[in-house]
Amino acid sequence: MTVRRGEAIGRAFIAGPALMAGYGMVRLVGRAVSDYGPGVWWTVAHVLSLAGLLAFVRVLLGLRRTAGVRGGKRVAVEAATWAGLLGAAALVVQAVIDLAVGFLTVDKPAMSDMFGRVQDMPGVMPLVYTVMPMLFWLGLLALVTLLAFLRRDVVRGWAPVLVLTGIVLAAMSLDLLAVGAVCLGTALLPMRRGLPEGGERLGRPQGRPGAARSADQSFSETAQ
Repeated sequence: MTVRRGEAIGRAFIAGPALMAGYGMVRLVGRAVSDYGPGVWWTVAHVLSLAGLLAFVRVLLGLRRTAGVRGGKRVAVEAATWAGLLGAAALVVQAVIDLAVGFLTVDKPAMSDMFGRVQDMPGVMPLVYTVMPMLFWLGLLALVTLLAFLRRDVVRGWAPVLVLTGIVLAAMSLDLLAVGAVCLGTALLPMRRGLPEGGERLGRPQGRPGAARSADQSFSETAQ
C-alpha cells in the first residue's frame, strides 16, 4: 500500500503540471472558437483544472516527505505545506463552483449573474477567490525554496527560480498558464527521485537526508 502511495505521488509530479497546462490550452482554444461560456470547453477546462489541483495536493505532500528534517527546520516545512494545502483547498472549491455554475446556466450573461450572487456572499471572495488561493502558490514556492537548501542532492538551485517564473506567468494572465505550467513541471520533475520508495506512511517525515541520498545513489547505479 505504501509503495503504491509513493508511486501515486511520483506520478502526481508529472500529472499536476500536465493537467494545469491542459487547462490553460483548452481555455485558450475555447476562447478562440467560442465565447467560452457554459458548454463543453468550459467544462473540460475546469475538469482538468480540478484534477490538476488534486494532483498538486500529492505534490505538496511528496515535497513534505522529501525534506527529511527535524526541529525548527521541520516547523518551516510544515508551515509551508499547510499553507499550500489550504490554498489548494480554496482553489478546489473555486473549480467546483466554476463547474457548478457552468452546468446550471445556459449562456454567459446568466453565468456572470450567478457568479455575482455567489461572490457577494460574505467571506466568499477572500476565502475562495482572492486571499486564500494565494497560499497555494506561496506554499509551493516556499517548499521548493526550503528544499533547495535542505536537500541540495534532490532540488537544484534553479528550481525555485523556475517555480517563481511559473507563478508570475500564471498571475500575469491565465493565457500564460500553459507556459507557467511547463516551468513548474521542469522544476518539479527531477524532484521525483528524492521521494521515498516505501516504508513510510503518507505525510510522515522521510527520515535522515543521508539515508535518502544513499537510496538516490542506489537508484542511479541501478539505472546505469
